[in-house]
Amino acid sequence: MPDWSYHPLKKFLLDNINPKTGREFIHKSMSTIASIPGGRSLIGFLGHMKPSRDLHKEINHTRFSSPIGLSGQIDPNLSGINAFQELGFGFIEIGPIVINEPREQEEPRRKNDHILFSNHQEKIPLKLAIKKLTNLNMQIPIFAKIDEQATRNEWNLIVQHLTPFVDGFIGTSEQINLYINKSEISFGRPFYASFSEDEIYNKELWKLIQQPYVAGILVNAPYHTEDNYWREVDNANELLVKVVKQVKNLHPELIVITSGGVETPEEACSLVHAGADLLMLTDGYVRAGPGLPKRIHERLLFEKVQPSKKQQWLWSFMFGLSILIGGIIALYFAFTSIILPYDESFIGLTKDEILQVNPLILSFMSHDRMALAGTMISGGILYMQLARHGIKNGLHWSKIAFHTAAIVGFLGIFLFIGFGYFDWLHGLFWLILLPIFYLSYIEGKKVIGAPYSSHEKNDRTWQLGLYGQLMFIILGFSILIGGIVISTIGVSKVFVSTDLSFICMTPQMLERISNNLIPVIAHDRAGFGSALVSVGLLVLMLSLWGFRKGERWIWNTLCLGALPAFIAGIGTHLYIGYTTFIHLLPVYFLVALYLLGLVLSYPFLKRN
Repeated sequence: MPDWSYHPLKKFLLDNINPKTGREFIHKSMSTIASIPGGRSLIGFLGHMKPSRDLHKEINHTRFSSPIGLSGQIDPNLSGINAFQELGFGFIEIGPIVINEPREQEEPRRKNDHILFSNHQEKIPLKLAIKKLTNLNMQIPIFAKIDEQATRNEWNLIVQHLTPFVDGFIGTSEQINLYINKSEISFGRPFYASFSEDEIYNKELWKLIQQPYVAGILVNAPYHTEDNYWREVDNANELLVKVVKQVKNLHPELIVITSGGVETPEEACSLVHAGADLLMLTDGYVRAGPGLPKRIHERLLFEKVQPSKKQQWLWSFMFGLSILIGGIIALYFAFTSIILPYDESFIGLTKDEILQVNPLILSFMSHDRMALAGTMISGGILYMQLARHGIKNGLHWSKIAFHTAAIVGFLGIFLFIGFGYFDWLHGLFWLILLPIFYLSYIEGKKVIGAPYSSHEKNDRTWQLGLYGQLMFIILGFSILIGGIVISTIGVSKVFVSTDLSFICMTPQMLERISNNLIPVIAHDRAGFGSALVSVGLLVLMLSLWGFRKGERWIWNTLCLGALPAFIAGIGTHLYIGYTTFIHLLPVYFLVALYLLGLVLSYPFLKRN
């Protein structure tokens, strides 16, 4: 679940219900989506959270796609584990693992926007863990945390049964010292000793971590306890950074994992700079949202990024420019002749003859053609901006957005099958665009770069930006659905009731004028719907994947790109007098989303 959907849901629902109920609702929902055919692709489409290859690392012969993992505290019942690898995590911790479910387990509580964990926290029975892991298709490492009260026999049993499913074990220093050092069993997985922040200063423990059977250490964020519940202290990150620096200064080669102390990309970067090899998110993840791993990745890449060679983008820009010019030409004809000679030939009537029968017919046709022209101009602007700012700078997501919308737009020409009228000028334009698109597709093959961002804090500007992003996502999705509906109407019944009221004629009356009149109108309508589908996809993907702090071009693109379509869409109705409120209501709704999105996202996108 991306941040733009999580935070409104958190504010209006999750913060007002039991923490466990909210947790299970979110995790089970995501896991259900991930388990259905195409579900993982849907999560990837909505969030685009896959870590960049530049963040991959190998530790103790285990490959991590990202240094960011999730603590077992967040999903003690493993109800969401099926989806977490789709959210950008590089590894997952499960546990504490016990043989039998404890009689006394207490759910977490919420206090002042903090999650309080019980001293008798929820634990995972071994059988449940095996059942869950057996059915998983996990592509990221899993660490199993063994309950600190496990006996030697329980320890051995847990390790032996989970070794086929996990990539490492986490236990207390005492357990590792007693159960591994003196064990005759050969363990096939690395073990990490878990310490609290204050235990790290114990000299005896320094002897332990130098033993060959200790693969590394896990340092837990400091916490304070109140009424058998605990939460991280407010300066947990600062204290963790201090500990990690001290450990790394003494033992530079030691693998250090931290648990907790991270709620913002800035805090994660502080731990990485201090020397932490892997970071596990705890309740900071709950407050910040599921997009936190992605934002951390982008911040880490921002600090790694080197001036990159600009990619070829001119053919992609030419593609957008061609569509913009085509839209301007279409707008000119819609304002002047409205129908062209080959339209008259197909209909069997001249423009003047149609005017004599019913002038409103041509007015109605001009309204569809003006709307199409405005949508084409908007699409051209969006394509040009994606080429100039996205593809040129090597952003992989911009290439995917560009090519997806373009291919869908090309397929729109086949809608003529539904109404039997093939517009040869439309076909010629299609043939002109096709080689330009092919060349843009070829030049885009080298565009594989991951986005990066300077975003550090979860401040109010970012929160407002999420709501602005949500407005634009709804806008793009609404345009997409509207385009599908209009295309469907165009290839089926052609008119809605308000159309016929405006024309003051029924379809049967139009057919008596000419059997070919409705196919021409249907062609215009279906073409307009097809253009809306492409533009809707562009707005949707720009909004889903392009929102990052200081990305001014995204705001400018959405602001300028939508104007021609809105001006043409509303202006043409005013121009011909087709102002039925219910007919224009969807457009008014889209304009409201557009304006809200611009206002809410302005501080986040336009200010560094």
